[in-house]
Amino acid sequence: MKLTTDRPFADPEKAGRKLLEIANATEAVQDGRIHIEKINGPFLKAGGSPAEYGAGLKLAIERGWLWLHESGTYVKFTPAGAELFA
Repeated sequence: MKLTTDRPFADPEKAGRKLLEIANATEAVQDGRIHIEKINGPFLKAGGSPAEYGAGLKLAIERGWLWLHESGTYVKFTPAGAELFA
C-alpha cells in the first residue's frame, strides 16, 4: 500500500525547469526583469510546494540559467538560460 503521492516537482531539476518555463512565458518588464511573484504563484498553482520552489530556484541560479537580484524581488534570464529557449 502506498500512502503518499508522488510530487511532480520533488526533483529539483524538474522544479528548476518548470520555473524556467513559467519565467519564459511571463512578460518581462524594464530591462528583462521578471518579478518573483510572477513565477512563484504559478509554480505553486501547478502543484509545487514552497520547498520545491526554493530548490528549483536555487538550482536554476547555480546552473547559471537565472540571476536573482540581491533584493530577491526579481530574476533575469542569463544568456545560458535564454539559450535554452532559443
